[in-house]
Amino acid sequence: MAEIPVPYSHDGREFEGMLVYDDSAAGPRPAILMQPDWLGVSRHGIEIARDFGGGDYVVMMADMFGAGYGEREKSFDELMKISREVRADLPHILGCGAAADRAMTAEAESRGLIDTGKRGLIGYCIGGGFALEQSRAGADYAGTAVFHVTLPQPVDENATPDFKGPVLIFHGSADPVTPREMIDTLEAELTEAEIDWQTMMYGHASHSFCDIGMFNELQRYDAKLTRQSYEMTRYFFSGIL
Repeated sequence: MAEIPVPYSHDGREFEGMLVYDDSAAGPRPAILMQPDWLGVSRHGIEIARDFGGGDYVVMMADMFGAGYGEREKSFDELMKISREVRADLPHILGCGAAADRAMTAEAESRGLIDTGKRGLIGYCIGGGFALEQSRAGADYAGTAVFHVTLPQPVDENATPDFKGPVLIFHGSADPVTPREMIDTLEAELTEAEIDWQTMMYGHASHSFCDIGMFNELQRYDAKLTRQSYEMTRYFFSGIL
């Protein structure tokens, strides 16, 4: 698996995304913009990108926190503070997310890796919230999939959603970070917007079930549920990419 850093800038700050793909696979593949969890572009995030992408996709992992963020150890309180601040900054989410997409799409296209007509969006935890905001704002992705999303509701409650494609939601019924009521509200929003949506609710599953190696009182990785989620996501994207 290849890992190619891709620098870009937004609003006077430097960021560095990552292209993750199987360099033994031939020909252009669909491009998937990935919004990682609150650890950002880190070894942990790259492992997840490798696991999701395999030989099927070129994963373009966005950096929303700043170059070097994922390389530095951070306490739980620091992660909570920084991720919530970024999640509340809608102009940053949309502007930095778009800058990440442009830079990594250009790099991947220059290497002959992607079919630019086939673009999807995924997000994990707080990154799922970022991904949903991009889709709400009309970002040009064929579909969006979110895994154990954190803060799924819109920052701007008065904004009119402009989703361009269907939304697929994977969630745990025992998620202590995002309780079921928040998913109900998201589903109601998508229904009102007349968006094709599906939710896979895993009984007894906790938060971060796709986050490799995470085991603590809030986060519980589950390899079986991860495999199931990714198989369903591939089927989801196969019908629209």
